[in-house]
Amino acid sequence: MSGLARAGRVGVAAGSAVAIGCLALTVDNLRRLRTPVLPADAGVPGRTAEPLTVVLPVRDEEGDLRACAASVLAALDAWPGRGRLVVVDDRSSDRTLAVAAELAEQDARVVVRAGAPTPQGWLGKPWACHQGAQAVDVEGVLVFVDADVRLAADALVASVGLLRSSGLDLVSPYPRQRAHGAAERLVQPLLQWSWMSTLPLGLAERSPRPSLTAANGQLLVVDAMAYHDAGGHAAVRTAVLEDLALLRALKAVGRRGGVVDGSDLATCRMYAGWPALRAGYRKSLWSAFGSPAGAVGVLALLLLAYVVPPLAALRGSRTGLLGYAAGVASRVLVARRTRGRALPDALAHPVSVLVLTGLTVDSLVARRRGELRWRGRPVEVER
Repeated sequence: MSGLARAGRVGVAAGSAVAIGCLALTVDNLRRLRTPVLPADAGVPGRTAEPLTVVLPVRDEEGDLRACAASVLAALDAWPGRGRLVVVDDRSSDRTLAVAAELAEQDARVVVRAGAPTPQGWLGKPWACHQGAQAVDVEGVLVFVDADVRLAADALVASVGLLRSSGLDLVSPYPRQRAHGAAERLVQPLLQWSWMSTLPLGLAERSPRPSLTAANGQLLVVDAMAYHDAGGHAAVRTAVLEDLALLRALKAVGRRGGVVDGSDLATCRMYAGWPALRAGYRKSLWSAFGSPAGAVGVLALLLLAYVVPPLAALRGSRTGLLGYAAGVASRVLVARRTRGRALPDALAHPVSVLVLTGLTVDSLVARRRGELRWRGRPVEVER
């Protein structure tokens, strides 16, 4: 056997071993994954609850704002205490602010803030979230939600119930990701699969290590005192992925939190079609792995585990077939738990990984060229 052939067999075996290991972690995480449920005393007459503020930052969200706000207000109807929705308009160029004003006229629980210009040293979304959270007391609960999210009627009661019963300071109920069309169906399922197959959830909740962190800014539920103790969004003012950065800031002051299953509580269609998907991931993937070197390392491992084995399987390798099957099985298990599409989508997992690789390279190149912009603004803060 030539040296090249031997190296190839070693690579296939190593990749398959990684895929099998990630499958085992997926199975363990599915057992540990917390799921918000309605508290036993939900809806009991006379039950009191702490103040609850939902912050909704919006920029050019005229098309989504009404539906999102309607779902939030319906969820607030189930909240037994004082609740309100703070809509922060982040200098929109469409009718977003006018729509928000109409909502405030129709429901006294809606508070509208016309966002001030983004100060130097801040990115837009952290600044909008910061403004929405400023008037919130240190007691109670803060919820941050994106405009493309739709909450179920019991989403807030169940999420806050889990926050309090678990003793955590932040929970991120991961919404069910709605995907339509080939591009979305290839890429979007990787969102939940990525942390479910690589992050030991039990350890991540307890560990202060920044690398052991998963959160999703589409829906964040956080204790207001813990939020302020950590410095709030002012502590993450330059972060492109402000959701991860906020949880890391909480961990840095001794607080705990993590991602939970929110597939029954919320849905989200993050990007509609390939152009929007590419633009959205282009703005953020460059920072998802900590550094360009980190991105290269992670992508190399993904390719080794989920592309090399299936290519070897096509040439008759049983080891490669086993590795491919492990990757598909991991995707299927996550999809079934999160109410996504399992089959036939999971069979294209190697293609999904290749598309993610291309998107990450595109993001890194765009950043190097200074071309990163999102909704008319630079993505990075000038230093």
